Amino acid sequence: MKQTKSTALYQTPFSKAYWRDAAMELKDIRILVFAALMIALRVALKSLGIPIAADLKINIAFFINALGAMVFGPVVAILAAAVSDTLGCLLFPTGVYFFPFIFIEIAGSLVFALFLYRTRVTATRVILSRFCVDFFVNIVLNAPIMAWYYQVVLNKSYAFFQLPRILKNLALFPLESVLLILFLMVMIPLAREVVMVLLPHLQKVVRLLSMDLYPPFCSSLPPAVWRDILSTITTTTTRRPG
Repeated sequence: MKQTKSTALYQTPFSKAYWRDAAMELKDIRILVFAALMIALRVALKSLGIPIAADLKINIAFFINALGAMVFGPVVAILAAAVSDTLGCLLFPTGVYFFPFIFIEIAGSLVFALFLYRTRVTATRVILSRFCVDFFVNIVLNAPIMAWYYQVVLNKSYAFFQLPRILKNLALFPLESVLLILFLMVMIPLAREVVMVLLPHLQKVVRLLSMDLYPPFCSSLPPAVWRDILSTITTTTTRRPG
């Protein structure tokens, strides 16, 4: 018997049911496809930013990070962060690869998920999630990992108290919080539409193309199958939110 997916909301993530539901997202094809889309966007946008002042910019990828973590929860968020960090380093290397940096990516995604997944998303929760990322991840966690990197890779010393980094995070925090609130206000309805409407059709296309019918055998697909595929794609590209 197919298990019905829970739609329960939680006040806090400190319950067994919360983590059970978060783990169940790994079995939802729609969520996995959505996670793959978020990973691709994070990798593509990781090096892009909104310039604010000299040597000061807002990284666009954190918007995608927060949105994805809100939709698919902490368990998938941890895996998505690890995959996106690894792919980003492989596709767009900016220096020597240092594995512990992956924990910074994971921590940021986990914080967003703990604050925003399966709960009523409020401005307070969004602000607190961004503050925890800026302080606990970008300052507290980042410092020892950077010191480790400097010691192991660069053979240099690293000061734990980096005033420019602290000031940068404090300066960007209010603006990032406001922008993230506005972004999620716009994207929450769209994300619901994607997960509930678009992804089931994409899943249907994948299922039709996964029945051991790979090139050069695709040319021998029955016309009825091709009509079904074309109808599916047309439906997903022309549908509009009601």
